[in-house]
Amino acid sequence: MLGVVKKLIFVFPGDLASLTGGYAYDRRVIEGLQTSGWQIQLISLGEGYPFPNKEQLAKAASLLLQLEAGLPMLVDGLAFGVLPDLVPLLAARHPVISLVHHPLALESGHSPEQVRMLQESEKKSLMHAKRVVANSPKTACDLTGFYEVPVQHVTVVLPGTDRFAAHQIPALTRKPSSGPVQLLSVGAVIPRKGFHILVEALQPLKSLSWTLTIAGDVTRDPPAYVLLQEVIRRCSLEDRIHVLGAVSSPELQNLYAKSDVFVLASFYEGYGMVFAEAMANGLPIVSTTGGAIADTVPKQAGVLVEPGQVDALSDAIKLLIENDDYRSLLAQGARSAAQQQPTWEESVQKFDQLLSELIAE
Repeated sequence: MLGVVKKLIFVFPGDLASLTGGYAYDRRVIEGLQTSGWQIQLISLGEGYPFPNKEQLAKAASLLLQLEAGLPMLVDGLAFGVLPDLVPLLAARHPVISLVHHPLALESGHSPEQVRMLQESEKKSLMHAKRVVANSPKTACDLTGFYEVPVQHVTVVLPGTDRFAAHQIPALTRKPSSGPVQLLSVGAVIPRKGFHILVEALQPLKSLSWTLTIAGDVTRDPPAYVLLQEVIRRCSLEDRIHVLGAVSSPELQNLYAKSDVFVLASFYEGYGMVFAEAMANGLPIVSTTGGAIADTVPKQAGVLVEPGQVDALSDAIKLLIENDDYRSLLAQGARSAAQQQPTWEESVQKFDQLLSELIAE
């Protein structure tokens, strides 16, 4: 690699500054690779994904087919999987890598026809990828099992964590037991995150002392946001649940610091960066076994129930609200688990190695 200029084309849909886990992953990888000496050309395909119209597809072809040939091209999976006609043309000009946060067909809220279309489209696109990066072992299994991606083509690169956060939090619960238990939930308000399930699980717990803060984009799926508001009103929890919308990284860090329990009722997660962040901040977890969550959150760090099970989720939340000692025990387990997760430097190093190998081939 001596004397070789490290150049990379990074392709993504929408706005890279969007406050979601997938875009946060992309940003940290880009920043890390640039620090490692990679010259990165950032290409946004614009809005409309994963259901681009003809004009948006034409724009993608126009942008990507005129780029310098031979350079490795890393494409975020939110766009890659819906470009089955373009990807073969790109693969003839570049070593193409697909970055899959989770398979598109596994997103909740799609119609059966949309699921079929996305699965077929993504499978066709992945056939032409030189390498595929999965964000978790579960996502890797989905790719090799459902999409028939050769095992040797898949590299797992877990999201990193900022371990310094784990050393800045107290060893015990942060609030006196006399105050309300501060519940925190982080994620875009979309069907897959199950916020309506979470609210229904909290309704029977109105006699207990707690508040819930939800931080995440409320504009990505307007019907899901409307449903969340309706359920909050129906359960008469307007004074207990605060929906903030998208927040900045410093604001989110402040929310982690002043919360007691992290809760999320996702139906599926390809990894779930917010779980790693919550554990790095010493928060015990209440969530589901959907997707890779059970791989991310060990038993000593949280309580997991089957997705969609309102009563079981309610019981788990109640257990942590009422039991300070158990909450403290899980908080200690969360901090311990966070120390076993990779740092962002380690995750970026895996990308660096993969890209260097492609250039050398």
